Amino acid sequence: MIFCFSGTGNSRYIAQRIAEALQKTVIDLNARIKDNDTTTVDTGSDVIMVTPTYAWRIPKIVSEWMAKTKWTGAKRIWFVMDCGSEIGNAAKYNRSLAEQKQLHYMGTAQIIMPENYIAMFNAPQVDEAQQITAKAEPDIQAAIKCIQKKQEFPVPRNNLYDRLMSGPVNPIFYKMIVKADDFKASEACTGCGLCVRKCPMNNIQLREKKPVWGKNCTHCMACICYCPTEAIEYGKKSVGRPRYQFEKLTGVK
Repeated sequence: MIFCFSGTGNSRYIAQRIAEALQKTVIDLNARIKDNDTTTVDTGSDVIMVTPTYAWRIPKIVSEWMAKTKWTGAKRIWFVMDCGSEIGNAAKYNRSLAEQKQLHYMGTAQIIMPENYIAMFNAPQVDEAQQITAKAEPDIQAAIKCIQKKQEFPVPRNNLYDRLMSGPVNPIFYKMIVKADDFKASEACTGCGLCVRKCPMNNIQLREKKPVWGKNCTHCMACICYCPTEAIEYGKKSVGRPRYQFEKLTGVK
């Protein structure tokens, strides 16, 4: 079984590619987390967890969901993580999650995909995003082959920088950076409510037909990137930056 959490589509695309190759089912973790659904899942023996990289680990909301949810039949787990540049030492923490679930840890694969974190970085234009996605193809295929053969992924890089970012920097980043305080909607907002529906944390409400953000944000960028009128800004940091949706990459389905 394949579990997938995705903010703006990168991880969803990778999960779908793996699902097609393995003829497996993809479970949408966005929906399960949004619904607070922690009912038991009959996974079968092989579990593939596909997620983006948040602060050099898998998203905290995903690891928390894993801890709360019972899996039956699971024996092995592979982690596939996409990122704009690097996953740090995420593998160490993924191994620990596997041990907590009493599963054989089959490794962590890094897939570099287009950047979407416009609260801090520039998302690429369509041409560049397509090039990055095409360059990721061999890594996606390599991950699929390992899973098909029930082989462990190659051990990822693990230097001092990686250990620092996934270790002490991760909780600091969440505490200091991962907040919804700077999200605001301009007069261009139509009150369509798509941001409310896209938020996996139920952190957005419409008040007088305008979105209002709470304190429970994971910085998935779904609200700002999927807004049909680009009415949402993250302070001044997102002004003028292209919004990123994987689905809008021309020629990529």
